[in-house]
Amino acid sequence: MTTSVELPDFTDPVAVRRYLHRFPELSMQEHRTAAFVAQRLRELGLQVREGVGQTGVLGVLEGGRPGPTTLLRADMDALPVRELNEAPYSSAVEGVMHACGHDAHMTILLSAAAQLTARRAEVPGSVVFCFQPGEEGHAGNRFMIEDGALEHPHVDRCFALHVYSGLDVGKIGVRDGAFFASADEFTLTIEGKGGHGAMPQLSVDPIVVAAQVIALLQTIVSRELHPKDPAVVTVGAIESGTTFNVIPDRAVLQGTVRSLDREVRASMPQRIERIVAGICQAMRASYTLDFRFSYPATVNDRAMTELVRRVGAGVVGAANVVEHDVVLWSEDMSFMQEQRPGSYFLLGVRGGPQTAVPHHNARFDLDERALRVGIEMMTGIALAW
Repeated sequence: MTTSVELPDFTDPVAVRRYLHRFPELSMQEHRTAAFVAQRLRELGLQVREGVGQTGVLGVLEGGRPGPTTLLRADMDALPVRELNEAPYSSAVEGVMHACGHDAHMTILLSAAAQLTARRAEVPGSVVFCFQPGEEGHAGNRFMIEDGALEHPHVDRCFALHVYSGLDVGKIGVRDGAFFASADEFTLTIEGKGGHGAMPQLSVDPIVVAAQVIALLQTIVSRELHPKDPAVVTVGAIESGTTFNVIPDRAVLQGTVRSLDREVRASMPQRIERIVAGICQAMRASYTLDFRFSYPATVNDRAMTELVRRVGAGVVGAANVVEHDVVLWSEDMSFMQEQRPGSYFLLGVRGGPQTAVPHHNARFDLDERALRVGIEMMTGIALAW
């Protein structure tokens, strides 16, 4: 821990959040952040494990009443984004920013740990405070599971929240069943035959092949899947060619596939390859397809989500606990929720135009009144049994 920077007042969630926002760290590099978290958990008298899943931290509170072991999770990593906000707490790390609100997640969980420690006699069972690295595409949740995060003590149920600029402060978004999509990746390399741009008859143009592939991949969703099964096939990058009058030898496409249904997800590599193979055969090209399964869909347990609704009604009123539509972003808390019943919910942080900016945007910020709501939610969930 750098000693030249004054630590925040831990009784002030806003100060803690702003401190964490100033010193973001990228996925699987959260060394300073993890040390900060571990120090605070030890000050609270919790059992602390560091280096879980590389840079993760676990704190365990043994309650004063019989009950389950409840895991509450916050992610720690930031994004490779250069912040454009001009605030006293803007990122002090060039090119790195908490543009998804993970600074708020950590603040909420640290404050909930303090409240629950003070109310230890009321806590049923045990509470595991899980501070996870590498949510942004590195599957840090899975690394923590492999390192024993769900054992010692054996976790019975798990919960997580995500701040969301699409909901107003004071709103909680919930949903039974599949909530967030699976997220898988593919790299497609199309091999053609290069030549002069003025003599295409002597070449096999991989860019034209790629254009046909991109267009027809959209028919998987529009013409092959049932309308009740949301899915997305997006080609996000294409690399080919060097200048205007040369047909290149190769085109490389990278894309993502999102879905909610397990069977649909499992079928996607075959559906993509059938289209690619047909087009390449028709247009005299060859190809290599590398499809990588990544995050599964995040599926909420009905009983655990009902608990969130009940706690939310007490915190913000039943009218402010809203049933939210499915969303096709992804979340690696899905790995824990595959193994333990759990629920993931949304915490509204929109308080005006400045806090309505989308996540992963260089001007993302949040209405800090939402921190208190998140703290009360996490504290209430741990106490509910």
